[in-house]
Amino acid sequence: MSFRKYIIIIVLLVACGKVYAQQDSLLTLQQCLDIAIKNNLQVKQSNANAQLAGIDLKQAKENIIPSLGGNISRNFSQGRVAGVSGTYVNQSQTNDVYGLSSSMTLFNGFSLLNAVKSASYAYQAGKMNFQAAKDVVTVNIITGYLAILDNEEILSADKSQLAVQQETVDRMKVLEEQGANKAASDLTDQQGQLAGNQVDVVNAQNNLDAAKLNLFQQMNIPYQPDAKFADLNAENLTGNYGTNPDQAYQVALQQFAAVKAATLSREAAEKAVSSQRGLLAPSIVLNGGLGTNYYNTARKLSLPDSTQVPVSYNEQFKNNYNLSLQVGLNIPIFSHGTYRNNLNRAKINALYSRDVEENSKIVLKQNIEQAFYNMSAAYRRYQALTEQVKAYTESYRIYKLRFDEGVITSVDFIIAKNNLDGATVNLISAKYDYFIDSKILDYYQGKLSL
Repeated sequence: MSFRKYIIIIVLLVACGKVYAQQDSLLTLQQCLDIAIKNNLQVKQSNANAQLAGIDLKQAKENIIPSLGGNISRNFSQGRVAGVSGTYVNQSQTNDVYGLSSSMTLFNGFSLLNAVKSASYAYQAGKMNFQAAKDVVTVNIITGYLAILDNEEILSADKSQLAVQQETVDRMKVLEEQGANKAASDLTDQQGQLAGNQVDVVNAQNNLDAAKLNLFQQMNIPYQPDAKFADLNAENLTGNYGTNPDQAYQVALQQFAAVKAATLSREAAEKAVSSQRGLLAPSIVLNGGLGTNYYNTARKLSLPDSTQVPVSYNEQFKNNYNLSLQVGLNIPIFSHGTYRNNLNRAKINALYSRDVEENSKIVLKQNIEQAFYNMSAAYRRYQALTEQVKAYTESYRIYKLRFDEGVITSVDFIIAKNNLDGATVNLISAKYDYFIDSKILDYYQGKLSL
């Protein structure tokens, strides 16, 4: 292959890489959510805690079933023992022991059963906490994403206003050269306004960059200043959310993962109290065992000469089987206060869990009321600003015609332009404020949608 062909291939690969990078730099809201949830440390910790709670539940269930253990041992002894003839002899003895043992709690004040219920609630609470952690990330990402779109739209409006003002300044320069300006300060007034529009563009760009940086930090990935973000349908503002704060609160009580987690944690703590109380009651335990052994010194009479011969390993193993069963009643009388103190700790933890649940409900209701107020206020502001923009647009059109005809000064024209520019930017912010607050309400009701 010629050197020229190598160069062509390299150029094509570089070009394809650039095209892919440009396509890949466009981030959608769903992509941002997936990245953030995957990289968020709190989400990972909540997932790990849920898995640990699942292991605790498995252990609580397995504590109910009988235990089973086996043992094998070989014992050696050396010493003087009494012989058959009554004399003492030195003897070495080997003893092998095989055994199986099992134990099962038949009753202990329902402590084990309540421990299973407590662990089950705790496991469900862990899963709800995992979902709550993902929900927090989701609402933060949606809010951050909308903030970027908000600032992008404001930047676009400021750039458009700057372009319009640049045209005005260019025209004023021509009129200044012709001596046709009405006032000596007409050109400098417009140049000052142009500088103000340039500052607005710089500020809008800074706000957009800060919003992007914030989103990338929430996603926990390196900042990409040139990243682009797919637009969302944020145009149709009806102002009718479809429910009121009380209705939203009732739905949130059933759907909001953080509140459900608090309720499940309280139920787990209450069952833990019952489990600890059961340990103060007498318990009934069933024990069983199966074993056999072998002695190398074992002898038996051999017919017809009645001589003693060793008993084989297999024969002893079969003949020495023994079975044992035991039912015991254990009555806790004094255990250094361990059971009683554990019960008191469980009671305090249950009271604390109830307070946490109640507080989570209070905070949820307050947050929903606040979100409703913010959303309603943003919509009312949006409606008022819509009318203001319409009025200022017409006013600006009239002032521009009069300014171009030399009827009014540049000061009057600049005031009209500033009024329109300010109202336009405020309208954009009100629109996105409404959408952000509506998404927060969706979040509390467990119905976030992209």
